[in-house]
Amino acid sequence: MYKCGAYPVIEKTAISAGIYSYEILCPEVAELAKPGQFVHIKIDGFTLRRPISICEIDHKNGSLRIVFEIRGQGTAKLTDINVGDNIDMIAPLGNGFNLPPDIHPNRRVVLVGGGIGVPPLLSVAKVMKENATAILGFRSYDKIILAGDFKQADAHVIPCTDDGSVGFHGAVTIPLAQELAKGDVDKVYACGPEPMLKAVIAECEKSLIDCEVSLEERMGCGVGACVVCACEVKQKSPSDDSAVVHTMARVCKDGPVFDGKVVVV
Repeated sequence: MYKCGAYPVIEKTAISAGIYSYEILCPEVAELAKPGQFVHIKIDGFTLRRPISICEIDHKNGSLRIVFEIRGQGTAKLTDINVGDNIDMIAPLGNGFNLPPDIHPNRRVVLVGGGIGVPPLLSVAKVMKENATAILGFRSYDKIILAGDFKQADAHVIPCTDDGSVGFHGAVTIPLAQELAKGDVDKVYACGPEPMLKAVIAECEKSLIDCEVSLEERMGCGVGACVVCACEVKQKSPSDDSAVVHTMARVCKDGPVFDGKVVVV
């Protein structure tokens, strides 16, 4: 179920160069939203809507937070919207992360984010709190976003940078392998560039740990009708349970979150 309407912006912040955070007052949407889902925004002058992941869900205040990066004319135009203006959006859309109903105090989940793939994982950290370890990868110190927000959610944060300017110097998969080796991880949630997701899935397979990944694709309708955002997935053959066949799924409707064992990246 989703809603369609124009909702007021109640907070706008530039959190890094070319990256903006908006809080949107939308009680009926916030009531339905789950971590990992997205909103589809209409921007004046553009035919197609822009999909943006939900960063935070505030059920008490009835608001959603989105964090996005300027990547073209559409998202650049989106930054013209200010506090008090309305955002035209359809939300919440897609299938979100499957979070455990409860977790043992001595067990935890690991969140792996890369660049602008970090925001949708914050809503997971807000639920899992001290039972979450967030491995956040960025190109350099000046590109880091939301690390403080994860800490405020009581998650343990492991920053990684490509240039070694802060935190671990290297790919997020190295500290991920170290965390999985500790033996107390129940599940991994990841969002970021496809090469990163592929490496995360491989690490989880080696450790026999369940993994869910959130994909990013260009979208048209956002509700599964146009099939612009197709991705490849694996499933059992309808004629032979022992065989695996490859087929196509829609990121907007069947995702954006997929089981790491199923999706092909």
